[in-house]
Amino acid sequence: MPAMDESAPDFTHLKRHVEQLLKIQCSNYKEDYIKRRFLSRMRSTNSATYADYLRYLKAHPEETEPLRNALTINVTEFFRDKDVWDEVKNVILPALFQHKKRISIWCAGSSTGEEPYTLAILLYETLINHKDWSGIITATDIDEVVLAKAKAGIFEEKAIQKLSAAQVQRHFTRRPDGLYEVRPHLKALLRFRPHDLMSGVPPVRYIDLLTCRNVTIYFTEKQKDDLARMFHSALVSDGYYVMGKTEYLGRQVEDLFIAKNTAQKVFMKREKPLPPRSP
Repeated sequence: MPAMDESAPDFTHLKRHVEQLLKIQCSNYKEDYIKRRFLSRMRSTNSATYADYLRYLKAHPEETEPLRNALTINVTEFFRDKDVWDEVKNVILPALFQHKKRISIWCAGSSTGEEPYTLAILLYETLINHKDWSGIITATDIDEVVLAKAKAGIFEEKAIQKLSAAQVQRHFTRRPDGLYEVRPHLKALLRFRPHDLMSGVPPVRYIDLLTCRNVTIYFTEKQKDDLARMFHSALVSDGYYVMGKTEYLGRQVEDLFIAKNTAQKVFMKREKPLPPRSP
C-alpha cells in the first residue's frame, strides 16, 4: 500500500473522481475497505500509485465496470445460510400470513438475484396452498449492472446446487446453452429497482419482511445506525428484519428492534422504541 504521507492527496483525488464517476459515496464506507478495493484494481491494471490508477481510469472507460464491481462486492448464492431460510419459511412467513392475506417484502442489496429468488421460492411455495394469499418482493441494489442480471434470472448450474431436484424442476427451465432460467411464476413475484441504501429514503414502505444480509459489514458505524433507522421507518408494526450472520445492531439503535432469533439474526420492529442510551 502506498505510504500514507505520500499518497493521501492522491487517494483523495481518486476517491472524489470515483464518487463522481460511479455515483457512490466512498466516505460512507470504511476507508480501509475502499483502499483494499482500489489496490485490487491497481494490481490488475499495473498501476503503482493512486495517481497512476486515476490516470488509467480516465484513459480507459472500460475500467469503470470492473471498479464498480470491486467496490460493490456481490458475493451471494441461493439459500445461503440454510438455517436462516428455514426460519423464514417455518416461522416468519406463517406468522405474517396469520394476520394478513397480502405481504410486502424488501430484499435490499439483492446483487445478482440469488437472494430475492430464494425469497420468491419460499413465498411461492407458501402461496401455492392458499389461493387467497399474495405477496410482492421488491429487490434493490445500487449496481444497475448486477440488477439487470438479476432481473434476467439466468444462472449457471453450479449456482443452483443447493436447491432440491424438485425445486429446480419446478422453478427453472434448462436452456439449450446449459444455463437455467427462472420460470415466469417466480419473476411475477419480484420487482427489481435501483436504490442507494445511503440515500436515507426507503424505496417502498409498509414492509412486512426486510432482508439486508452481508451488506453493512462494509459501512461505517454511523452509516449502519442511519440504515437501521431507515429500515425501522420502512417496516410495519411487528415487521421482521433479517441481517447477515456476522452483522449487528449498533448500541444507539439496538432498542429499535426486538431480537426474535439471535442465532439467525432475526429481529422485529419495536413500535415504540426505547429512549436512546447515553454514549
